[in-house]
Amino acid sequence: MTKRIVVTGIGASTPLGGTAPESWKNLLAGVSGASSLEYDWVEETQLPVTFAAQAQVRPDTVLPRPVAKRLDPSSQFAMVAAMEAWEDAGTPDVAPERLGVDFATGIGGVWTLLDAWDTLREKGPRRVLPMTVPMLMPNAAAGNLSLHFHARAYARTVASACASSTESIVNAVEHLRAGLADVVIAGGTESAIHPITIASFASMQALSRRNDSPETASRPGAVDRDGFVMGEGAAALILETEEHARARGAKIYAAVVGGGVTADSYHITANDPEGAGAARAVRLALESAGATPDQLTHVNAHLTSTPVGDPNEFTALHDVFGDRIREIPVSGTKASTGHLLGGTGALEAVFTVLALRDRIAPPTINMTEQDPEVPFRLSTEPVALDDGPQLAISNSFGFGGHNAVAAFASVDD
Repeated sequence: MTKRIVVTGIGASTPLGGTAPESWKNLLAGVSGASSLEYDWVEETQLPVTFAAQAQVRPDTVLPRPVAKRLDPSSQFAMVAAMEAWEDAGTPDVAPERLGVDFATGIGGVWTLLDAWDTLREKGPRRVLPMTVPMLMPNAAAGNLSLHFHARAYARTVASACASSTESIVNAVEHLRAGLADVVIAGGTESAIHPITIASFASMQALSRRNDSPETASRPGAVDRDGFVMGEGAAALILETEEHARARGAKIYAAVVGGGVTADSYHITANDPEGAGAARAVRLALESAGATPDQLTHVNAHLTSTPVGDPNEFTALHDVFGDRIREIPVSGTKASTGHLLGGTGALEAVFTVLALRDRIAPPTINMTEQDPEVPFRLSTEPVALDDGPQLAISNSFGFGGHNAVAAFASVDD
């Protein structure tokens, strides 16, 4: 019999709040996390985009100073989110050899890497910190979480661009079902609001350039969308076999019932306009959940607010659900949070879990006129979900042609 996997703890540090509950509250209230960047390097580097969705609480103000000094901001965010999720789950009593970590990032320690390069050029090799490599490596978050929580089953890292942390959640489910662990700390993190990443994304015409109105710049599904808004932060979920969670009397938010991971093999940055790979990932998620398309009640869409990406996602979902996808409540939460790159899937998984718990689909703010090529059921206000069992998917698609979809179901208790 396939093991059922449940969510028993959540944590997040985001542009909407320093915790998961605060982020959820502000998401439902229609708050935008985007703002102008007040740093000297914005003007010094003459960036064409001067805003982003910065985390509301800096992680180095939460962690003890000796801990924060050893971590790149991306790992700091991961630690803050995971500590919150662990406490929320009731600090599970689990043998170290039965505790695993599946934690992702899209870029890793970009701040550490480029700060070290500046130090090398300006002060010479003797001044480069000996902790530079352990801080910049993409697996730093997973490794440090393993150390902090004494997780010895495994500590694994996925780096599949913007699909990274959804893929980590799917992997965690597979690892739990395979018996590799009883409890897994899963999620993703990113801290890449840096001149080089902003300049690079702007150069490829991926970012919104609404410097005069950061709060309304991210407009998923809107006819006048012009690109995504860079975000930062992390989110974590404590996943367990239902048997383990019930045995310790843990509260259960929702069940992670399936997942699908595919590749487009189409283009290194653009997704397949036919949506074939994305549609296949959705079908795999439903099949592994033992569910049919007719059972879906909610979607947290990838919807980045790019001119090309949003219609392609509709094409993919229409292929799976037909015209019914026009009636299902869909949320484009990047309108509020910005795009957390490798951390975005984990954050949207947390939002999906809370949507099922509270029976409410969060709003998609900044909708001016909806694009007829993206005719999802989007609302600028929260939408109540129907009574009865709920089944939701959370989509993530990344550069490299990576597609990852996680499926979640409501629980009765």
